[in-house]
Amino acid sequence: MPQVRQSIDGLKTWKVGAGEKPSAVRQFSNLRAMMRRSRWSAASFSGAFAAFLVLATPQHASALDVNTTTKEAPLAAQPLSPMEALRSGARKYYSGDKEGALQSLQYAAENGEPMAAWKLGEMYAHGDGVKEDDRKAFQYFSQIVREHGDDRPDAPDAPFVASAFVALGSYYLNGIKGVVPQNPARAKQIFTHAASYFGDADAQFQLGQLYQGSSDKLAVRWYNLAALKGHVGAQARLGETLYNLGNSDAKRARGLMWITVARDQAANTSVNWILDLHERYFGLASEPVRDLSRRMADTWIERNHPELVAAKQVVTTE
Repeated sequence: MPQVRQSIDGLKTWKVGAGEKPSAVRQFSNLRAMMRRSRWSAASFSGAFAAFLVLATPQHASALDVNTTTKEAPLAAQPLSPMEALRSGARKYYSGDKEGALQSLQYAAENGEPMAAWKLGEMYAHGDGVKEDDRKAFQYFSQIVREHGDDRPDAPDAPFVASAFVALGSYYLNGIKGVVPQNPARAKQIFTHAASYFGDADAQFQLGQLYQGSSDKLAVRWYNLAALKGHVGAQARLGETLYNLGNSDAKRARGLMWITVARDQAANTSVNWILDLHERYFGLASEPVRDLSRRMADTWIERNHPELVAAKQVVTTE
């Protein structure tokens, strides 16, 4: 799709400042190997960053460690590699030293580590250990797209690249005052690329929201793809759309089933809108639709989330 390609090319050439040059791409091994075997959603990335700290920690002392068990003079400190800086930043972040983590992550990001750039973007986007700054977040996410936007969808870093695309799409959708004007058309192009090329569930959910009400068939398509990946928000909105499109008890039950599946997974979270959505449509449904949807939801949960069934059984036996 030439329009999408043009939009992506525009993002890849976005410059943070004059004279900026793309950094060389570095590699890390353990977390990448794990990511090759897994499907990731946005909710998994912070966990992946934490897991990286465990997986990438070497079994021997680093070049900066001082050997205090011998009388020999310690070796001179060697410059950290981008990989070591990323590992150091992760360690500092999870020990509570976010100021120290910032410096290490910046070094790693400037030298081609996309996970470091992604974490910095998240920190600035949410004011996590730093002053919230959407402009800086936009810059870091843009760096990832600029340097890795053409990576293969099965590449180890692909989930972080897709997440950066989604973040940029959200910024174009809502705008950043004085930095990024609102551009819903460009946001849709970016979401479409992340949803179709990378298969990103968050991007698919965003597209479902954009199409809901104007093209419900397209909304159902994108919601369904994300729902099958376990995106709870997409499951709820898919159910809402299907229920409203339904012209029979069976079709309305299918819609209420997806809302119930989402409700069951969100029951112990702060996602109140899903609980409210279920309450509303459960109240609208007839008794036969309620019964059928509950049976369908129970079957889906048993197949896909048996741990929820086990948790319910523990509660009922106590």
